[in-house]
Amino acid sequence: MEENQAEPVAEHCIAERKSHHSELTKKNLTSRLNRIEGQIRGIKRLIEEDTYCDDVITQIAATQAALNSVGKLLLEGHMKSCVAERIKDGDPEILDEVLLTIGKLMKK
Repeated sequence: MEENQAEPVAEHCIAERKSHHSELTKKNLTSRLNRIEGQIRGIKRLIEEDTYCDDVITQIAATQAALNSVGKLLLEGHMKSCVAERIKDGDPEILDEVLLTIGKLMKK
């Protein structure tokens, strides 16, 4: 690669294994995670206060759904950026990585 030529996004993803989210996306994800963090503290408080088990379980389910939503957003961004670029660059190994990642997200 020539010195003044920009490095493709896919090589950036592989070499440094860093994401490259927009500031708006980071703000959105951080906001969602802050709410989830609050939900976790709320669940802890419910347990400490001997709240009825079904009510605690309902809050746990809501928190899991919120966390799954964050995972879905991250996966979507990953597929539209790093995965798409690596496929364009002729790197079929990314498909195995994505399948493993989806398997991790689908575990219950």
